[in-house]
Amino acid sequence: MPRPIMSTLLVTGGAGFIGGNFVLRAIAAGQRVINLDKLTYAGNLATLAPVAGHRQHVFVHGDIGDRDTLRGLFDSHRPDAVVNFAAESHVDRSIDGPAAFIQTNVSGTLGLLEEARDYWRTLEGKAATTFRFLHVSTDEVYGSLGAEGRFSETTPYAPNSPYSASKAASDHLVRAFHHTYGLPTVTTNCSNNYGPYQFPEKLIPLVIQKALAGEELPVYGDGQNVRDWLFVEDHCEAIEHALARGIPGETYCVGGDSERSNIDVVRTLCALIDERVPTNTPRETLIRFVRDRPGHDRRYAIDAGKARRELGWAPRHDFTGGLARTVDWYLDNQSWVNGILDGSYRLERLGQ
Repeated sequence: MPRPIMSTLLVTGGAGFIGGNFVLRAIAAGQRVINLDKLTYAGNLATLAPVAGHRQHVFVHGDIGDRDTLRGLFDSHRPDAVVNFAAESHVDRSIDGPAAFIQTNVSGTLGLLEEARDYWRTLEGKAATTFRFLHVSTDEVYGSLGAEGRFSETTPYAPNSPYSASKAASDHLVRAFHHTYGLPTVTTNCSNNYGPYQFPEKLIPLVIQKALAGEELPVYGDGQNVRDWLFVEDHCEAIEHALARGIPGETYCVGGDSERSNIDVVRTLCALIDERVPTNTPRETLIRFVRDRPGHDRRYAIDAGKARRELGWAPRHDFTGGLARTVDWYLDNQSWVNGILDGSYRLERLGQ
């Protein structure tokens, strides 16, 4: 295990899926978290219910694009590190409306970097040396793989969607702020996450909800698009390791060693749900192949060897066990899901 991460963390996007899981772990580990979230469609205070009122958790409803708010948080709370989860993250939504992705993922990250740099320059001694700006990114910045090979930290960027292009731009800004200003940044590029608290527009929670409702299960194209799946707790642990051991200026790819085609994921989910909530007709009969997403990358896969060697991290969950835990969580937490579905999102398809 890494040494304990910094005592006070400024976490942006900490009411979202990965950020929320990270905040819950950090509080449980005794860290103090200043949690800044805009509470857009994917931000959910119900995710943070376990730490509501906790003395070590300070929630701030705000935007990383608000420089005055950022400056006030740095001045008031004097964080030891920044962990930037704040992002528009759904490819389909980026197809419908790319401007919001540029605003948050590029302009927002730039503002956060500038405020973090200015704050870091006020630090002295050990506080300046140990400060970190950790930027959480995606493997989608690397584009699409063929049948062979895996992404690594040296793979050239080739983003193919407005979402991945905006994340690529933010990655480059983080790199530039280290090389130009010396800001001690660390970047992680992760594969597809899954697990508790994921917004139900994503494949796994979407299929779970539709399967429980007996609705058709849409699968893009021929279903053979391949992703490397990473259980969210493993990802959070990788971020903890990167904060504790990551070398400033370095990038670490984080993957789950769990490549699966989309159709295999959907069929496995159907079988798991059938075991737990039996029906007369197998839910696999609900699968329908639908028109593919524009620019849909064929395959992603991560080589996480550098994270294993330099951070001492490796995923703890295999896909079968992680997916079963995920299904069980959604079955046990339908009130959390219904709180989302009572709002503006109705499990409809986006990005056509």
